[in-house]
Amino acid sequence: MLGRTAGGLFWMFRYLERSENTARLLETGFRIALTAQDNSESEWESIVTTAGAREAFVEKYDEFDQANVTNFLLRDRDNPSSVLSCIEAARSNGRMVRTALSTEVWEAVNEAWMTLKEQLRRPVSVKNLAEVLTSVRQHSSLVRGALHGTMLRNDIFDFCRLGTFVERADNTSRILDVKYYVLLPSAAHVGGSMDNIQWETILRSVSAFRSFRWLHEGDIGPKTIADFLILDRRMPRSLAFCYSKLVGNLNYLNGPDEPEMPCLRMANQTHARLSGRTIDDVFDEGLHEFLKSAISDTGRLASQVQEDFRFYG
Repeated sequence: MLGRTAGGLFWMFRYLERSENTARLLETGFRIALTAQDNSESEWESIVTTAGAREAFVEKYDEFDQANVTNFLLRDRDNPSSVLSCIEAARSNGRMVRTALSTEVWEAVNEAWMTLKEQLRRPVSVKNLAEVLTSVRQHSSLVRGALHGTMLRNDIFDFCRLGTFVERADNTSRILDVKYYVLLPSAAHVGGSMDNIQWETILRSVSAFRSFRWLHEGDIGPKTIADFLILDRRMPRSLAFCYSKLVGNLNYLNGPDEPEMPCLRMANQTHARLSGRTIDDVFDEGLHEFLKSAISDTGRLASQVQEDFRFYG
């Protein structure tokens, strides 16, 4: 496969995953702001920080309020990670690799772009926010369903999945890291009712609240939730799950008789690091330090994938 085609598939699904993650972050911010006991500005600031867009935000806005954050993360074209920017970038990449996609996948991406472009043509009010966020998640699910239901399990499929799980691993790491160091500025809050509400909200932001309750009824706490989102292989947004899929897809692309590519070696190293840990080990090392390393590892892996497969060659 040409490197440009592989890159188009990889980035198409990174952008789709990013748009969904951004929508989930906004929903989280809205929930947390509703339960905040004092000024909710820090909660909205944490959402922008999690999205990795704080520097760009402060260049354009003076206050971290709901209207500014919502507009910036949903529809601001100056923000390359806004939902509108991501959907347009996903469609642009999809057009570039149109012949590699099934009709169903292309139509799902194109429909997502047309629908969301119309919904985000004007600023989104509080009244319409839930409807728009639901639409983003639903369209992302439609594309993912079309991919699984209509595409051959070949190198095209593998590059699509690499994009999805690289973006997902990065997002889960950032959500946990910001939760621990931004949403709880004072150690006095740890273990309190507000702390538990915020941890519950983080679970909801990755669609994990109900599955967590099935496994850990009544045990909502930092260590149990961190274990679930970092090390539990049953949870499709955990770091362990994401890296197991990254290793699997890279193994298919590497080939059984070929020398191990640098990106596969990197993925195997991170996967082994996750497989050989308990959550006590993670907390002994320091949750922030562990997550900072995970974010860095995922970023290096994404860059190595691009280099090994010559996306822009």
